[in-house]
Amino acid sequence: MRLSALYLRVTDPDRLAGFYRDILGMSVHGHRQNQRVGYGGPDADLLLMHGGGGYAQDPGQRYWKIGITLPDVDLAVEYLRQKGVKVSDPKQFQDIGYMCHLQDPEGFVIELLQHDFQDNRPAGAADPADPFAGACIGQITLRTGDIAAEDAFCRAQGMRLLSMQDVSQYGFDLHFYAFTDEAPPVADLWSVENREWLWKRPYTTLEFQHVAGARFAPVPDYRGLEFQGLKDTVRDAFGDPVRPG
Repeated sequence: MRLSALYLRVTDPDRLAGFYRDILGMSVHGHRQNQRVGYGGPDADLLLMHGGGGYAQDPGQRYWKIGITLPDVDLAVEYLRQKGVKVSDPKQFQDIGYMCHLQDPEGFVIELLQHDFQDNRPAGAADPADPFAGACIGQITLRTGDIAAEDAFCRAQGMRLLSMQDVSQYGFDLHFYAFTDEAPPVADLWSVENREWLWKRPYTTLEFQHVAGARFAPVPDYRGLEFQGLKDTVRDAFGDPVRPG
């Protein structure tokens, strides 16, 4: 199976698809009255559905963000700012990754995450004229207070746990699942050495920000996930739909 799409309800799918195409380098495919955008590889697409409006990001919500992994975050930031897009200054966040953040025109959060840590990026990693070449939707991030329930659901669908990352300074840890037969290079899934390997995967991981015991609110404009190869719609551990692709 494959994690093949994230469903978001938006005000204007055509307009938002133009942002993902013209600014972030994705391809656009009409899907009935909706728009499907993505990079065309084994990573997930975004299915932009009619009916949204008024979305406001909140740390108390179940849905958090997408992460776009790419070779050179600095080049991408320079490119975005030249196009008038507001984006945070890149930084090495602990021993997690070199990253920055922006929002799309409807307010959905996008993280840009470099394949390599700040000081490990090879020279000439990306083309300044096309910094999103080689990019993919690397993560779809949800919040949870019960990682055991999320783990059981993911494993029941055939997903594999690839990495766990301690961010206790901020009160959470991170857990990454994917449909893959690959194993991380280091058997200890808490290992820092696995992280740059993880950011280079061409497929999308389902990332959980786990705050033990916390309760999160549903997000009306987050409409669930799509798993290619799934036979019937199921509900995840939170109750959100996962649809066949």
